[in-house]
Amino acid sequence: MAKRQVIMITADTQRRDMLGCYYGDDVRTPNLDRLAAGGILFERAYCADPVCTPARSAIYTGTYPHTNGAWSNGQAMGANIANIGQRLTRAGIHAVHIGKWHLDGGSYGYGVAPAGWDPDWWFDNRNYIEGLPESERPKLRSVACIGNVEESQCFAHQNTERALTFLDQNSDEDFLLVVEHEEPHHPWMAPEPFASMFDDVELTLDADAYWEPDETKPELHRAWAENYRHQIPGAFLSTKRRFLACNAYLDYEIGRLMARIGACCPDALVIYTADHGFSMGNRGGMYDKGPASYEEITGIPLIVRKNGMTPAGARYSGPVSHIDLAPTILDFMGSELSPVLAGQSMLPILRNPAADFKPEAFIEYGRFTTPHDGFGGFQPYRACVTEQYKLCINLLDTDELYDLKADPAELANLIDSPEHTAIRDDLHDRIIAWMNGTRDPFRGYHWERRPWRTDARPVAYHIGYKRETPGDPGFFPPALNYNTGLPLDDGFDQKTGIR
Repeated sequence: MAKRQVIMITADTQRRDMLGCYYGDDVRTPNLDRLAAGGILFERAYCADPVCTPARSAIYTGTYPHTNGAWSNGQAMGANIANIGQRLTRAGIHAVHIGKWHLDGGSYGYGVAPAGWDPDWWFDNRNYIEGLPESERPKLRSVACIGNVEESQCFAHQNTERALTFLDQNSDEDFLLVVEHEEPHHPWMAPEPFASMFDDVELTLDADAYWEPDETKPELHRAWAENYRHQIPGAFLSTKRRFLACNAYLDYEIGRLMARIGACCPDALVIYTADHGFSMGNRGGMYDKGPASYEEITGIPLIVRKNGMTPAGARYSGPVSHIDLAPTILDFMGSELSPVLAGQSMLPILRNPAADFKPEAFIEYGRFTTPHDGFGGFQPYRACVTEQYKLCINLLDTDELYDLKADPAELANLIDSPEHTAIRDDLHDRIIAWMNGTRDPFRGYHWERRPWRTDARPVAYHIGYKRETPGDPGFFPPALNYNTGLPLDDGFDQKTGIR
């Protein structure tokens, strides 16, 4: 019987256009390009939230950040949330995680394997940092280290070495191996020859870096761009060189791993993605990620290859999400899909990229990081993106609607366009239904009553039903009726407020 083996490789902070296979630019990612040539490239894949911890929470649980509790950096997931390692371990499948975790509430992690993951193979940021001499740590966490570091000191190298050893020792068993790199996230650590690879390359910023945001844009976005605009183009181009150098180095380490996969586990299901993207001066100076749903921030690379399953060189143009990865892996492993999972298995489109999947992806945002006072603070949004349109409801700011085909740079906000009323309202209805269906704790009439929505319900105190979270077989039982203590046959209970 064929072994059930999944190898998921992730990057931290990587735009789609940082892979040559997406746009053909000379970004020097031959190994990832080769992976895409042998499998399926997803042109419109999105993170569930464009910040590290929330994005990862969706990948590893198949639930949205607002469900699992990790809706900001600095927040750990709830104790009632099972991760994919727990689900597979319960099914008798070896689950191993090597690399950045960032899901336990600490920036570097705590160096301890969470439930479900083999502690003998566990290696996270804390383990990596504590393995470095204290005298070296400040240098290696500084952007000045680029080109002044040995390959053996790089996190990606140490992750790869452990992954190679694991494959050598365990290629005859069923397993999930996750190799989660911190690169190309700053400090953009890269040894030579990668560190200087782009020194003499003429680089440019996207054209919209020189665009002046107008009043139709959210106020926070305009302030965000203004904060960094003085760095255009010089500082941004310098950052881009470092980014691409580290990106090329990461590709090299991935190439080392892919060579061993080809030798040890040629029929493994290989998944490659990144947690979120990055704004590099876009829309007049926006930098990094944060409370925005723009493509360069929420759009992520996603490549999947499985010999005998995925057609070589295929591309899928419909929207998919990180929320779909856990169901896909569990389905491939033959594990039962829990009713708490919010995504869908992508196996049908892995076998046939022409198959129907789903019409939209949903994205959310709450806060950049709990320990930090800045980045706009609490700036919640909920967004829905289809093949052509994207609606973003910025609860505390101006809402946005974009036609991604006519305006791929997302410069023209169509939120008040009469010609787009039906499209806007349809996407709005989808967002409200999604928030309700996933029991978003931040849902409420304020998301419905937007200035442009003329048919919103009036404000009322008692609206709808109380619907408990379904049970998670093998982990948590279903809730009981609060009023009777008996099982809820349909999961619903109307809370009247007066007894």
